[in-house]
Amino acid sequence: MREIMYSQSSALIVLGLFIFMLLAMEIGFRSGRRKQASVAEAITQANSVLVSMLGLLALLLAFTFSAALQRYEDRSQTVVAEANAIGTTYLRARLLPGGMQDDVQALLRQYLDVRIQEGLVDATDPELHESLLHQAKLMEAQLWNHAVRAAELDKSVVTSGLFIQSLNELIDTSSTRNAALNRQVPEIVLFLMIATIVLTTATLGYASGIAGHRVTLAAFVLLILIALVVYLIIDLDRPRRGVIQVSHDSMLSLQQTIGTLPGHITQPASPPGAPQASPR
Repeated sequence: MREIMYSQSSALIVLGLFIFMLLAMEIGFRSGRRKQASVAEAITQANSVLVSMLGLLALLLAFTFSAALQRYEDRSQTVVAEANAIGTTYLRARLLPGGMQDDVQALLRQYLDVRIQEGLVDATDPELHESLLHQAKLMEAQLWNHAVRAAELDKSVVTSGLFIQSLNELIDTSSTRNAALNRQVPEIVLFLMIATIVLTTATLGYASGIAGHRVTLAAFVLLILIALVVYLIIDLDRPRRGVIQVSHDSMLSLQQTIGTLPGHITQPASPPGAPQASPR
C-alpha cells in the first residue's frame, strides 16, 4: 500500500510544516503570556524542558537523515550493480551457440532500454512504471528460455554455464534494484519527527511567553534550518520524484558502450554525465 506522504509534494509538506511551526510557536507564546510569572523556577523549568526537547529533536533528525541517506546510497549501488550485470551478460552472450548470439544481444539491448526508462519514470505515473516492469519481466523470461535452449544445444557446459551464471545475476540484481527503489523510511518515523518539531516550537514559544519576550531572530533561523533538513530527508527518501534523484549514469554509459561495440548497430544514447567502468 502506497504511503500517504509519498504521494504529496516535498515542497508542500515542508511548507505546511513550517506554517504549523509558526502557528505552534505563536500559540505557545500566547499561552505563556497568560501564565507569565516572575518566579525564576518556572522560567528555569520551561527552559529545561525546551533544551530536552531540542536534544530529542536533534536525535530524531539525525536518525531519520541517516536512514534516508543510507537508502539513497543503496539505490545508487544497485543501479551500478545492475549495469555491470547487464554488461557482463551481454559480452558472455558471444559464448552461446551460433544463431543465438545476435538474438540474445538484441534482446539485452531492448532490456537495457526498458530498465533505463523504468528507472527514470516519475512516481506520478504509476501505470507507465508498472507497464515497463512487466515488459522487463517478460524479457527476463525470454532470456532465460534462450539460456535453457543454449544449455541443451551446447556440448560444452562451461561456455553456456558462464552465460547462465551472469543471466542469473542480472535477474537477481534487477529484483534487488526494484526492492531498493520501493524502500523508504517508515512513515510513522516521519510523523513522529514532524510531531516532535511542532511540539518543540510550541514549547519554544511558551518559554518565550512565560519569560515575557518574543522569540528572537536566531530562533526563526533555527526553524528555517529545521525545515530545510526535513525537506532534504523527504527528498532523499523519494527516488522517483523531487530534486535529488538516483544517478543512472552507469546505465546510460553502458547503453552508449554497447552501441559503439563493433558488429552491432544500435541507437546511441545521450552521453552521460559521468563515465562508468566497462563491463567485464
